[in-house]
Amino acid sequence: MSTIQIMADSTCDLTPELIEANGIRIIPLYVVFDDRTYRDGRDLTTGQLYDRVAELGSLPRTSAPSPADFVEVFQPAVASGCSVVYISISSELSSTYQNACIAAAEFPEGAVQVVDSRNLSTGIGLTVLKAADYVRQGMTSAVELAARLREDTARVEAEFVIDTLDYLHKGGRCSGTQLFIGSLLRIHPVIKVTDGRMIVAEKLRGRMDKAAAGLLDRALEHRDRIDRTRVFVTHSMAPDTAQWLKERLEQELGSANVIVTDAGCVISSHCGPGTVGILLMMKQ
Repeated sequence: MSTIQIMADSTCDLTPELIEANGIRIIPLYVVFDDRTYRDGRDLTTGQLYDRVAELGSLPRTSAPSPADFVEVFQPAVASGCSVVYISISSELSSTYQNACIAAAEFPEGAVQVVDSRNLSTGIGLTVLKAADYVRQGMTSAVELAARLREDTARVEAEFVIDTLDYLHKGGRCSGTQLFIGSLLRIHPVIKVTDGRMIVAEKLRGRMDKAAAGLLDRALEHRDRIDRTRVFVTHSMAPDTAQWLKERLEQELGSANVIVTDAGCVISSHCGPGTVGILLMMKQ
């Protein structure tokens, strides 16, 4: 048994099968409607999230695990003799990283290593699974593992195309005028993670299938540099588009291991239904 316990938060959007196969411990973020708090990935499905938003007409709040939440999860692992390497959602997008660092300070020096993924969704997941790879390859130092992962985060590329602007509008990221014009012109923003933050990289026009093709073209611009060990297609209630992208990526990249995953409630609450992304790691 490994002496390193790899942990991540629920925004990594990995499948239950990948989580179990790689021995990863998941710490949930929270989704908060007015009258109830849900643990992401445990108490609420993405479909139920969208039903609740439609019912209330507003988005939920999302919140990070508290330092006490992290201590509660880290404690048994450290007590059993394991070192912990925890990979968080980008510190630019959530206080999750900061809270994990506060919790890590409660343990002996080096016992808990906190890594800022500088990403979201399976952009985090790529780093989490890379951690599992390193442990399987024989890495036993949590400090060394964390240092290697911090280097690897710069190689992750994450882009999503948004189907509807409604959720950006509800979340205050899109004005009423932008919503009206964008819907009229059928604009689909491409959201790219850069330096740990989300930016609009391009605005694609037309049907969603055309926008998905544009997302594919962007992902393949540097195809020779793509690490084909894992390429993720992650979606929020867009299985047909995700499957089409998977098949096209497999055709274009040959030996690539293309994995489709569902976006969880925290990620979906910010992007809305129909969103689909391509997340990959570049070669060293």
